Amino acid sequence: VSLRYVKHASDLKNPDVIMLPGTKNTMEDLQWLRESGMEALILKAAAKGTLVFGICGGYQMLGESLSDPYGVEAGGTMRGMGLLPMDTVFAEKKTRTQVTGKYLDMDYQPLTGVEFTGYEIHMGESTWKSGAKASTWTRDGVTGQEKTEGTVFENVCGTYVHGVFDKEAVAEAIVQIIGEKKGLDVSGMTGMDFQAFKE
Repeated sequence: VSLRYVKHASDLKNPDVIMLPGTKNTMEDLQWLRESGMEALILKAAAKGTLVFGICGGYQMLGESLSDPYGVEAGGTMRGMGLLPMDTVFAEKKTRTQVTGKYLDMDYQPLTGVEFTGYEIHMGESTWKSGAKASTWTRDGVTGQEKTEGTVFENVCGTYVHGVFDKEAVAEAIVQIIGEKKGLDVSGMTGMDFQAFKE
């Protein structure tokens, strides 16, 4: 597996998975994706069945709209990428918490039920629209509050949880999904626990 950062639309090529990471300036970065031509390429790839994952700000971009009534970012409202049936409104209060959780019933079975740990740090609140379903279940590490969050729709998935790919089982499930789509046998694959590596 190779992972690379893409800074120019011409470098995106034909990836098996596209991951949109978190950002501190969601609306401005979405505008950059739009003006650089990257958004059009991501939409084209998603239409062909490429897996698209969004984390936090990347997740917010994948929805239908982003609204900033309090001027937390750029202010105003802008159209999202339209790949997930949900809307995001930026709030004045920031969510900051450690969580544990698991993926819910996904269209790609290897991820269903796989557990993860991570954290949330974001200003926005996303609201599901018709056709949306939650991608993950989480438990707040401080309050113990449980909730479903994130959104999955066909081959596009988003979550507010940072660090959601760090556990070995999550990475292996994603590689298994890619392997099955490409007709590759990945049954003998071994991985590495990133949390253990960091320690």
